[in-house]
Amino acid sequence: MRHRSRGMRELDVPARAPTGSGSVAARITWGAVAAIFLISFYAAPCLIARPQSTSPTTWAVSIVLPPRLVAGQPATLAVLGVDGRLADGITVQVGLDQQVKTDKTGRAFFTAPRNTSVVIATASGNSAAALVDSEGPSPRPGPIVGPIVAPIVSQLDEFPICGGGYRGDVDADRVALNGETAFVLAASPECLVILASPRAIPGPAKISIETPDAQWAATSTLVSLHFDPPLPPLIPENRSKLVLHVQGSDQALRVSVENNTPGVLRFLQGDRQALLTSGGPRNSAQIEVKAIRTGDFFFHARILAAPDPEPARRYLIAAESIAPQDFQHVTKTLADRLTHHSHDTQKVERELNDVIATTMAGDYRTLLAAAASALE
Repeated sequence: MRHRSRGMRELDVPARAPTGSGSVAARITWGAVAAIFLISFYAAPCLIARPQSTSPTTWAVSIVLPPRLVAGQPATLAVLGVDGRLADGITVQVGLDQQVKTDKTGRAFFTAPRNTSVVIATASGNSAAALVDSEGPSPRPGPIVGPIVAPIVSQLDEFPICGGGYRGDVDADRVALNGETAFVLAASPECLVILASPRAIPGPAKISIETPDAQWAATSTLVSLHFDPPLPPLIPENRSKLVLHVQGSDQALRVSVENNTPGVLRFLQGDRQALLTSGGPRNSAQIEVKAIRTGDFFFHARILAAPDPEPARRYLIAAESIAPQDFQHVTKTLADRLTHHSHDTQKVERELNDVIATTMAGDYRTLLAAAASALE
């Protein structure tokens, strides 16, 4: 395990909105004649990665791991506070026998454990999981395959680039989108997790990746999500519609929209919805809502990648080995279905979410959540 003090890389790091891309904070109030709707879109201001305060911005954190690690090889993770910014001084338990602390850039170095197919990292009551592949030569002389990146990626949310040949030390990896330097949040020899520069413009994106050993190029499309104020304006007990717009692509996209304050604003079709945008020059989707009472509300939207049954199957196999007795059979059944019927992802995801809803927090639930995420 390595402990190293690093200076902050001199580049702009986007501050993420507390709830992801397409996030909206707003308030429903009573006006003299009608309700006044106040809406503000979380922008991505430029800032240097910096220490976070000891206020409640860091007690609830999210951990960013590379989706795939290599056993016995170095890797980097990142921790984000509830305000969406990189959080320093956070202790992270990695697997059973490693404990690391994030540095001034909000990241920490660790070594992927051997003799396991998954690793779970835990900090401040939250956890994240990553797959661990068998150990190979390090550094690799070149990529086994070319860079693998989703055809559509978010302007504000982190996204992975996989394929192999990278460095687990983030300072050795350089990524740019259309010439704008991106911020490498997490890294392993198999995958990088990056944030686009806040100056990045939605639309076609040429991605360049450079390590001390090699260079690669890939293409994708950078997309921004934003909302129109509800029409009609929100008034308690009345219905309205939210319109989600896509900037940067005319393709119909799968988008997940989640309501974080159902006591103030209710989504009529469920407070977590998977939508398909219309595509075309006015690429958009609508959500029917009802204002419940006055108060602040939050919701966010994120782009869904294509379902990937293979990592989901691996997470479920790992989950089966630690499942409570009452859940061992259902976990094995779901893993077997992905092995023999890999196209049945939607049904498996629904059943997984039913199990998650009745499962206590812990490593088993973390693995189930990772499997469900791969199937969204």
